[in-house]
Amino acid sequence: MNKPLRRIAIFCGLLILALLIRDNYLQYVKADALRSDTDNRRVAIERYAHPRGDIIVDGDPITGSVVSKHGDFKYKRTYRNGPMWAPVTGYSSQAFGSNQLENIEDGILTGNDDRLFFRKTLDMITGKPQQGGNVVTTLNAAAQKAAYDGLARQGSKGAVVALEPSTGKILALASYPSYDPSSFSGYSDADARAWNKLLKKNNPADPTQNRALRETYPPGSTFKVVTAAAALENGKYTSADEKTDSPLPYVMPGTRTELKNEGNIPCKDATMRVALQYSCNTVFGKIGADLGNDKMLAEAKKFGFDSEQFTPVRSNASVFSNGMNESQTALSSIGQYNTAATPLQMAMVASAVANDGKLMKPYMVDSLQSSNLDPVAKTQPEEMSRPLSPQNAQILQDMMKTVVEKGTGTNARIAGVTVGGKTGTAQHGVANSANPYAWFISFAKLPDGSSPVAVAVVIEDEHANRGDISGGGLAAPIARSVMEAVIKPKK
Repeated sequence: MNKPLRRIAIFCGLLILALLIRDNYLQYVKADALRSDTDNRRVAIERYAHPRGDIIVDGDPITGSVVSKHGDFKYKRTYRNGPMWAPVTGYSSQAFGSNQLENIEDGILTGNDDRLFFRKTLDMITGKPQQGGNVVTTLNAAAQKAAYDGLARQGSKGAVVALEPSTGKILALASYPSYDPSSFSGYSDADARAWNKLLKKNNPADPTQNRALRETYPPGSTFKVVTAAAALENGKYTSADEKTDSPLPYVMPGTRTELKNEGNIPCKDATMRVALQYSCNTVFGKIGADLGNDKMLAEAKKFGFDSEQFTPVRSNASVFSNGMNESQTALSSIGQYNTAATPLQMAMVASAVANDGKLMKPYMVDSLQSSNLDPVAKTQPEEMSRPLSPQNAQILQDMMKTVVEKGTGTNARIAGVTVGGKTGTAQHGVANSANPYAWFISFAKLPDGSSPVAVAVVIEDEHANRGDISGGGLAAPIARSVMEAVIKPKK
């Protein structure tokens, strides 16, 4: 071979080698980046080329897929009772992406998860179109309906969370106002208009906010359950009926400010049972100040405060502050000052008390399935902490039972069922000028001693009264309906 031909051959060989290197780089090194690149139209087209798998509640899908009427994306997402289930499912939109379960379990729902490799390979061999897998939730449809309908009837912003204390399964997760994810699941001008209407700048009610997981509120007097737990666990008081050292009036340490009670209620040296029944600020504020910031913080953390929760959807961390002085600790111990909690967090408090002091990690995905319903993954219940000994938990259960039997929580009573609860009306705003939040937390116990459900309800009500009775009047009936839906399902 002459010299010029040899040079051309070497040059062509180098070009082929460069092409092979580039091809392998794109296919193997850059594959994941290209696959997830939002500007890669081919990826988006492939993503919507087949129906997504479904999110399942009580054996039935609450999602679906239909053929799109616009654009080059073949399928778009649909939702059954979208506003009711939006805090659980989130949304999947051709134009605006996805969030919550639709995003976290996207690999399973699209069929692209590596755990579905065998199924995908088999479908490829048999020529069957790719299908997504299913996400089976822990949700109880009747409990969710009771929660959402209760909030809708109230007509105010709010949220409800219900848990199964023995496992941590989330049975209800409702937020109001809500939105229909189907309204913007496509790529049309109508979808864009629907999306824009939901943005907070255009809609102050902020319906896309998941208030059950992402909103933190001052928990008000519902936090007194945590303070009572701290008193029992630290040996300050050993029974529900032991008189406390609670002067009236009570001046907060280091100040000249009296901590006030709501109305003329029997709080002087009251037992913890009576103090919880009437919701005595003076008793629980002094308990918190006496125990001190460190012990109160340690107990709050055992209940899950100061940590994000992953259900797997992330929940904001609830707050009990560190480095507070005695008077700040007193206020925080009655659920005011800096104390803030998500509805999930307060449901966890009620759940731990109901479960004899054992707090289970909350979760809403029971299992993952392939398209032919073969199991891919199963969530196992997991103990999170032990905020209370069984003995102290039973003392606190009995105190909360008194609240419902003859205290501020009588609207939560259920015939033939033992119900324990705690009301709360949390003040907020400058100088407490804003309207209060109405709270209720509760659990139900059956005659066999089991506790199938614990609930937290919060309502941002413009007409709430400042007394704890508003928590009993506005939030307790919703909690009762949710507990009844779990205990006495309609046939």
